[in-house]
Amino acid sequence: MAREPAQRELKQERAARTRMDILEAAIHLFARRGFLATTMADLSRAIRMTPGALYWHFPTKEDLLLAAIEDLHQRCVREFQPLGNYRELPAQAQFQAISERAHLLLREHREYGIFFAMLAAEAADANDQVAEAIRDKLALYAATLEELIRHGQETGEFRQDVDALHAAHSLLGGFLGVLVHQNLFRASMDFDLPMSVLSLLMATGIGTPPTAE
Repeated sequence: MAREPAQRELKQERAARTRMDILEAAIHLFARRGFLATTMADLSRAIRMTPGALYWHFPTKEDLLLAAIEDLHQRCVREFQPLGNYRELPAQAQFQAISERAHLLLREHREYGIFFAMLAAEAADANDQVAEAIRDKLALYAATLEELIRHGQETGEFRQDVDALHAAHSLLGGFLGVLVHQNLFRASMDFDLPMSVLSLLMATGIGTPPTAE
């Protein structure tokens, strides 16, 4: 009697691993080719799976893409967990901690940022459901930055004349934009330098200007 539950559990584990393999391939392909140019046939070849088996896991490309968005979001959330109680730090130190963590994450997984940037560009006018899913995730990241900026304004560390909401979206868009731009020029442009410069410009831009003596 014990064999049936064990076999069922093994099948579930295999199915879960297969699903993760599919999502990993999807993230890389969508980041490289975009949503519109990537087909289910491309994905099935990338993971060496028959199209029928792929459709068993994800009936449509949209289903697969939405699952990839959620999976990648959870990966990003886990990547920022090591920051721990960073919210107890001053606003400037919080901003630096987030910037450094984002820098390390995107250096290790450039495709994460490019995935979000590519889908944001394509889905806005092509697929309402995908666009909404991307907006939801990016809005969560922007909300964290907005909260941080408002905190810095309350403590006097950040400029009062900066709109926190629009500044947060500009900062987030800046990271994604520089990542895509550097990827285009990767043969002649190092990854770390433009990301570091962007972080410096951001911190300087929202920081309280020095008082004239």
